[in-house]
Amino acid sequence: MEESISGFKQRGGWGDIVEHGERITQALREVGADGDAFHDFDDWRPKSHERIDEDVSEKTAEQASVGEGDGELAGKTPGEDLQTAGEKLTESYEKVEADDTEGAVERWGESIGHVARAADSASRKALRKVENTVYRKVMTQLAPYYFDNELVSANVQQVGRGEAGETFVFEVNVNDDELKAKVSAILAEYESEIDRWHVEVEKETGTVAAAEGVEPPEKEGGSESTIT
Repeated sequence: MEESISGFKQRGGWGDIVEHGERITQALREVGADGDAFHDFDDWRPKSHERIDEDVSEKTAEQASVGEGDGELAGKTPGEDLQTAGEKLTESYEKVEADDTEGAVERWGESIGHVARAADSASRKALRKVENTVYRKVMTQLAPYYFDNELVSANVQQVGRGEAGETFVFEVNVNDDELKAKVSAILAEYESEIDRWHVEVEKETGTVAAAEGVEPPEKEGGSESTIT
């Protein structure tokens, strides 16, 4: 794993980047990350059973999707908001005729708000009609598969395909500097544990030596094993 100002980067096969995502998720969990932002990243990160051009592509398009605006959240269509805007504008004129300046301004402001909300809803609806094609067929061809929210920014790139298989780069950045430092420390502990395992694990040589008809090597204390 490489660490830089842009995040924690892992290069290798699919299994390598899957493990990288698992470690970062676990490190975030250990430092207390939770909530929708954490679970959204956990859902998006590559999994061992997934394919980058199918599953990760689809998840990237979904998380990049234009969210619902105020009008949609209120259950109002653009047409309904425009109708309400007209009604508020009529009320505003009536208030003017009644010398109720304050009431007229209030209704006029409400009318403008409904017009703006109608335009926002219409724009979002139009974008959704094309966004899936844009993100899946265009953006993912020009840019890496990416994820971004207030907790994490991440991207996956497929950088090669050789005799050893496909090669990927998975980079994850924790957006809060203080939280990032804590995650970095935990990831370093993970790396240290793996290194110690490689150094300290004893390889059993007795069975192999017997099969080959030779005496196993001895170390101090007469043990029939060596340190890898």
